[in-house]
Amino acid sequence: MTRPGTSLFDLRTPSPRHPGLDAARGLAVVAMVLGHTLDALLSPEMRTHPWVQQYWTLRGVTAPLFLLVAGFAVVAALGTSRERAGQTMGRRLRRALLLLFLGYFLHWPGWGTVHWLGWGEELRTLLFSFDALQCIGVSLGVGALVLALARGTWTRALALAVLAVGIPLASTWAWGAAAPGPIELRQAVGMPGSRFPLFPWAGFFFAGALTAHLSRALRPGWPQGLALGALGAGLLALTSRLTADWSPTSAWLVAFRVGEGLLVLGAINLLPQLLTRPLAPLGRASLWLYVLHLPVVYGWAGTAGLAGRVGPTLGLPAALLVGVTLLAVCYGIAWLGQRLGRSGRKTPDSSAWRARPLPVEGGARS
Repeated sequence: MTRPGTSLFDLRTPSPRHPGLDAARGLAVVAMVLGHTLDALLSPEMRTHPWVQQYWTLRGVTAPLFLLVAGFAVVAALGTSRERAGQTMGRRLRRALLLLFLGYFLHWPGWGTVHWLGWGEELRTLLFSFDALQCIGVSLGVGALVLALARGTWTRALALAVLAVGIPLASTWAWGAAAPGPIELRQAVGMPGSRFPLFPWAGFFFAGALTAHLSRALRPGWPQGLALGALGAGLLALTSRLTADWSPTSAWLVAFRVGEGLLVLGAINLLPQLLTRPLAPLGRASLWLYVLHLPVVYGWAGTAGLAGRVGPTLGLPAALLVGVTLLAVCYGIAWLGQRLGRSGRKTPDSSAWRARPLPVEGGARS
């Protein structure tokens, strides 16, 4: 997604690409920040409100959409070059390591908790909780290797399809195989209570990567957006004919959420840029918005966050105001940090990077 020499999520508006993917990620991160804030602050009485209940239902697509777009962007940024995957593999692996570091860093419980619990499984469960950043980081690392090794069009499509379909289907088996292993392995592969285990959550990442690979042949703009919407609708129609399974290892659930995510991505691709462009900066800053808001909401290193200080006591307007304010403050910090990091550094030649996740022309024109 980013040009060589830029930050992981550059906040500048890159002119050669359509902001569709960034807008989709921006929409997801807005829903994520507001969702976490509402979950931490809404009073028990307000949680029963019909609007809030409806929002909880819609919020289910937030994390799947985030992983889906991440996988889509990795392949879309390669363009049509067969060599680019190998050329950028080192940079993608470094990015994957950064995501892993940040993901585990956010779960640091503080030295007081470490001394109190001692080195045992309870402490290791806290330290090595496998969250969204770790899932994307591992998926990105595996995806970078696969894309570098599988250079042919059909070879690459087959490899991505095996991962996109095989990971959800193998989830129940993988959980059982990892059960005798250490807690670190069980958290990552999958176990009851694990938040974003690789099985089946990595399936969303590779479903997005496979979709991007297959949609490269389509003419940019309306055909691509309509194809994404049609594919999403087809998956939803297919899952509607099958028995619903909401268990954490369900391949049906992955297909259902992928269908919803593709509908959102297709709709954003078809919308006028006037509507999608405001979300794009939030999408490019999504990593830092995610990293910054979690300690504020839930606390970090033994310091209580809003959940511990305010707790579930607020009404809907007050909780929404806190969420929007938190989103604005986190974005301001991310923007300022990016500006300070860029000062004194020569801006790379814009001609060095031409990959376009969703093209400008026709992508979302009325």
